[in-house]
Amino acid sequence: VELLGKAYSEDDYSNVTEKILSKVGKNLHNKKHHPLWLIKEQVKDHFYKQYIGRRGTPLFSVYDGLSPVVTVQQNFDSLLIPQNHASRRKEDNYYLNRDHMLRAHTSAHQWDLIHSGLDAFLAVGDVYRRDTIDNTHYPVFHQMEGVRLFSCHELFSNIKNGEGLQLFEQGHRTAHKQECHTMEAVRLVEFNLKQVLTKLVTHIFGDGLQVRWVDCYFPFTHPSFEMEINFQGEWMEVLGCGVMEQQLVNS
Repeated sequence: VELLGKAYSEDDYSNVTEKILSKVGKNLHNKKHHPLWLIKEQVKDHFYKQYIGRRGTPLFSVYDGLSPVVTVQQNFDSLLIPQNHASRRKEDNYYLNRDHMLRAHTSAHQWDLIHSGLDAFLAVGDVYRRDTIDNTHYPVFHQMEGVRLFSCHELFSNIKNGEGLQLFEQGHRTAHKQECHTMEAVRLVEFNLKQVLTKLVTHIFGDGLQVRWVDCYFPFTHPSFEMEINFQGEWMEVLGCGVMEQQLVNS
């Protein structure tokens, strides 16, 4: 298979169709004035203005040109997704071969971006899943995600008597936290996460928005949440998020 200037040998895992291959490289999220570009710019602009680093520059850097062809290691293993997890199935993904695939989520780039030394970034791109087409599903769609890592100082600097607080402990995993995190750290990270995302959706959809948080599960975050907004009298899920598994950061 020839794709984006590279050749991939086919094997028993190869299942990308010509129709899907024709979509790769369109990069609608980077086409000026396209609706997806407009949403991306709106989110980017919000983060640039709201979150400023110590040098007066935007805290979050943006990556919107990363290749949609990733390794299975990037898409699954680097995110702690078990070998037998249902999300790896050939029926759900577009594989070029056993080792390469079209990314199923922008999270496929998290490990590489963190490993390069980044601690606050947004990743944007086209993602691919073998979905049946209906009014809310299409095999090519787009995601934008953010990652923020905190040092002890960044998390506790504005807290009264915060100098004695710690990020880590040797404890037990509960429904509310990982075994290595202190309850104080998790509460602050969770508060920050929900506040940042509530501000973002209010910026996109306008004031007077009804928002609710639902507990959920992702292999690479704990605790994990989905945000739902009230749209035309019904609750609609708009995003998933959570506290990144420390094992992923440590690796």
